[in-house]
Amino acid sequence: MSTETRTAIEAVDNAFMTMFGNGDAAGMAGLYTPDGQLLPPNSDFVTGQEAIQVFWQVILDMGLTGIRLETAELTDFGDTALEIGRYTLFAGDDNIADSGKYVVFWKNQDGEWKLHQDMWNTSAPAE
Repeated sequence: MSTETRTAIEAVDNAFMTMFGNGDAAGMAGLYTPDGQLLPPNSDFVTGQEAIQVFWQVILDMGLTGIRLETAELTDFGDTALEIGRYTLFAGDDNIADSGKYVVFWKNQDGEWKLHQDMWNTSAPAE
């Protein structure tokens, strides 16, 4: 893994966390490739930046106030990369709403790392 790739992807992750905390669904969607996909639990594919923005806006409107992303592994394949990590979602004053794991397939487009496929699921036990 090149230090340059890791630094660039960590910067995008940090921007995502900041935008989430600021309620900026449009900004979050702009971090994805134009044909990017979300693969959320209990749902079908969400494809394209417009649909991704709508999805994240619904999530933000549910009262979630923050997200923490922690990269566990990052593998560089040149113009693509694979990130595996853990997330924690917050509601209100640092109350944990959910935590789990994620996998992101990244693409480097015109020198910018963009999320291309983003899949996650909770670590909470099924009820």
